[in-house]
Amino acid sequence: MSLTVMKPGFYTTIQDLGRPGWRRDGIPLGGAMDRYALRTANLLVGNEEGAAGLELTLVGPTLTVERDMLLAICGAHMSPHMDGEELPMWRPLWAAAGSRITFGAALAGCRAYIAVAGGIHAAAVLGSRSTDVRAGIGGVDGRPLQAGDTLPCGERDSAGGARAAWQRLWRAELAARAGAQPRGRNGFAAPGWFAPPLAYGGGAADGIELRAMPGSEFGRLSAAARRAFFTERYNVAPASDRMGVRLAGPPLELSDSTELLSHGVVPGTVQLPSGGMPIVLAADCQTTGGYPKIAHVITADLPLLAQARPGAAITFRSVTLAEAQRIEIAFERDMRQLAAGICCRMP
Repeated sequence: MSLTVMKPGFYTTIQDLGRPGWRRDGIPLGGAMDRYALRTANLLVGNEEGAAGLELTLVGPTLTVERDMLLAICGAHMSPHMDGEELPMWRPLWAAAGSRITFGAALAGCRAYIAVAGGIHAAAVLGSRSTDVRAGIGGVDGRPLQAGDTLPCGERDSAGGARAAWQRLWRAELAARAGAQPRGRNGFAAPGWFAPPLAYGGGAADGIELRAMPGSEFGRLSAAARRAFFTERYNVAPASDRMGVRLAGPPLELSDSTELLSHGVVPGTVQLPSGGMPIVLAADCQTTGGYPKIAHVITADLPLLAQARPGAAITFRSVTLAEAQRIEIAFERDMRQLAAGICCRMP
């Protein structure tokens, strides 16, 4: 089974859930920016949650399906179509061999994800297939996809047990539905049910609210800056990328100019460079940095950060460590319930 890239889109890469355990060696975690969307897409095709899929950024690719396959599309809406017919999202899809899938620009959000039953079989580097462009590792030669790339995918990464049986049943059911369509109709089929995008509850038409804990250098902000950080609105700057989301808005002032030694940082850390404009570190962030850490966005809200496109409005709401831990436990509980609910959906 394989997908062929006809057009690569703006920035399409292979991503899984990253390379945990290597930060002490200076290697970023990496992996999907929106881990909720990738995990959900994998569940919808019967994969393990960490199987490698495609991350689409702002403008999606054009792909040719070389063999019949089960796939799912989650995350930002990029108007997916198959041979001119719109494809539903957040549910399993049966795509017939020879079909062409096209994506446009994101109507809302920033990143979409494609999971294929069995995963995408890029070579694993340090236990992950994720593309790290700065390091030049993972994915296809450590780079974004290009026209002409062929992506092998198939059954080797499929989950075992009940999930594998579920996958086989839906493969057969949707293939039968697609085959029963009148001649000339497009070769895809999907169930009527779908997985709700629950992780995006903090996003609204007037902006995205990110819950954050004050960082170790929050106290170095001036009193006015401490108030401003949790009350003012910022906008995502065009220079943002997978390493960090740069914000534009009222500059924040430090009460002193003492320089820091480099220290550990993680995805979600909010750094404050000398210009006073915060940077929220993202999946591909460095492992150490010398800028003051004024806050940390909670893990459960990083999918929202991943969907913040250039120009999007961002506000911060203060939470305690105990609140952040409760939210994370609830988030993972919801993921377990979602996985169980999907497994209970039988043809």
